[in-house]
Parts: sequence; C-alpha cells; structure tokens
Amino acid sequence: MAAAWRRERPGTPVSSIGIVTPLWRLAKLFGDDRRRVLARAGVDTATLDLLSMLRRAGEPYTLTTRELADRSMITAGAVSQRVARAEREGLVTRRPGEGRRRSVLVELTDAGHALVETTVDQVLTRESDLLTGLTPEQQNQLAELLRVLLHDVQQRLDDHRLSQVGEPD
Repeated sequence: MAAAWRRERPGTPVSSIGIVTPLWRLAKLFGDDRRRVLARAGVDTATLDLLSMLRRAGEPYTLTTRELADRSMITAGAVSQRVARAEREGLVTRRPGEGRRRSVLVELTDAGHALVETTVDQVLTRESDLLTGLTPEQQNQLAELLRVLLHDVQQRLDDHRLSQVGEPD
C-alpha cells in the first residue's frame, strides 16, 4: 500500500501506513471477536461497558450518570438508555444522588456483578490467547509504545477523553 502511494503520489508521507493501517485492522478484528464472545455470553458491548465501569469503581460499585458519561465518552442520553436497559434486566439500580438535585446514582446489583465477573474473565482470557503470538517481553514493549503513542496523539488533538492504558479511569 505504501509503495503504491509512493509511486502514485511522490512526496506524500506514507510512513504512517505501516502503523495506522495495522492498528485499524487489529481494532476491527479484536472488536469483531469481542462481539462474538459477548454474544455467546448473552451480553452486548454497551451493557458490558456500563457494568465494567461500575465494577472497576470499587465498592459500593456506584457512579453518577455524569461520571458514567464522562468515562464512556457517550452522551447523557445514551447513558440513560444503557442504564434503563440494564435496570430492566436487573443488572443495576438507580436512585437520586445526595446533595445535587438532578444527580442520579447507578449501582451494580448482585446479578450485574456476577455477569460482569464471568464475562470479563471470558473476554480477557480470549484476548490474552490472541496475543500469544508475541512473547511477554514483546507484549510489554508494544503496550509501552502504544501508551506513549496514545498519550502523544491525545496531546496533539487535545482530546483526553480516554484514560491511559493501565491508569484508573
């Protein structure tokens, strides 16, 4: 691909193709595979994202809808829809927050906790299996390089919505 662009558009910088294109392809492959794992587990990506954010928050596994929106990079309306669906399924509960009039607290139920525990294990085990083509040292090197690249791109784009890999969200 890079050679063809070099031939057709001499002078156009093509070095990014060797990095960005494989990242896009890997993101597609990982995303598709994750959706298949989740379908077998009977949960969708949006629900797992919601439950995972609550689980990672630590006890009492509660966040406000605003915190959920900030951490997930989706609108308040989308958070409300996700929470409503998860509440109908018995995975979370909602209640008014203390202090702020319009604040809503979302809490993981026992059923939601059990589902996220099982599903996260399935997803992370599968993704670990997909990385076995790299040695542990190569995985660490790649993780560090991707962390550096993500941080730099976030700085350049002034977009800090995603937490750094390995940092609490």
